[in-house]
Amino acid sequence: MKQNFVFLDEMLPGIRWDAKYATWDNFTGKPVDGYGVNRIMGTKELGAALHKAQDLAEKLGYGLLLWDGYRPQCAVNCFLNWVSQPENNLTKKRYYPNIRREEMVTKGYVAAQSSHSRGSAVDLTIFRLDTGMLVPMGGEFDFMDIRSHHAASGLSVTESKNRECLRSIMENSGFDACCFEWWHYVLADEPYPDTYFDFCIA
Repeated sequence: MKQNFVFLDEMLPGIRWDAKYATWDNFTGKPVDGYGVNRIMGTKELGAALHKAQDLAEKLGYGLLLWDGYRPQCAVNCFLNWVSQPENNLTKKRYYPNIRREEMVTKGYVAAQSSHSRGSAVDLTIFRLDTGMLVPMGGEFDFMDIRSHHAASGLSVTESKNRECLRSIMENSGFDACCFEWWHYVLADEPYPDTYFDFCIA
């Protein structure tokens, strides 16, 4: 493991996680290169900010569920290779029903470099501490559609409030939101703003 990187569950007691790209449950339909274990890694600075977010969420009756943190560059390259392959429709209906696979790049859903590879970005949602249930957000993680935008129309009042709740928690903990993905946040003061790491999660 690189110096200053940690497994986030070791810094955040009680955190829940499901590293989607280490599993078959993601838009590529299989585990992604670089994800050797179902754990989530990030910089120590990311962990400290998430600890603050965890405390803020708990005061509101919520916990955090992490889907992704540090992402090796080889995983990003795997995404790009997958996008270039012929369509097989295995994951299209669930993750990108309204665009073609090759449009993922032109529309900005997949890029040659990811903020995740700098070690201080995170994909997450919130769940209710009393029931353990995820709150409704009006769309799944990695759903590549305008419905995933923070300002998307057609959401219920509850879904909109839940997105704003997550955004408030994260922005008050030192993160910047992504207007196109309600689940994606980047530490405002990144320790490695210009470095894209490529060590595997193992």
